[in-house]
Amino acid sequence: MTADDVPDSTEGVCRPPAEVPASPRPPRPTAQRVRDTRELLGREIDCWVATTDPATGAPHLVPLSFDWDGRAMLLSTGERSVAGRGLASGAGVRIGLGATRDVVMVDGSVEVVPTTALEPAEADRFAQRTGFDPRETSGSYLFFRVVPSRIQAWREENELRGRDVMLDGRWITSDE
Repeated sequence: MTADDVPDSTEGVCRPPAEVPASPRPPRPTAQRVRDTRELLGREIDCWVATTDPATGAPHLVPLSFDWDGRAMLLSTGERSVAGRGLASGAGVRIGLGATRDVVMVDGSVEVVPTTALEPAEADRFAQRTGFDPRETSGSYLFFRVVPSRIQAWREENELRGRDVMLDGRWITSDE
């Protein structure tokens, strides 16, 4: 058997397996975590959105694209979907983004915005950034503006203490 005969163990894998570092990096100061979190929100396009199914009370997790304007995350999904109904329920939302070993968790309140009520420039920005324009679908889509009340960021166990980078809608600006 030659090297060419050995199947590639990463065939069909989206990305190579993560390597666990021998020792975690030192914890980042809060100011650095805030900068890293703001940069991640401005760079990422997709997130995991956790809601509750209003009909059954069951937890629901779905990936959605978003746009960050520096103040809020703008999402869109079908009005009648479990995620859409959960977002519109008034129960709040939890959003996760980033890698498992460099995670950002966002808790926030949700404002429901019909596609026709969103400022055209904001809808255009969402469509350009995400590659999806809910205004052009045949289904009934809504926009959802998530205003963060709490944001947490951590890499490893050594960053669990002090993981809050936003509380009560305000960025934490000093190390505590």
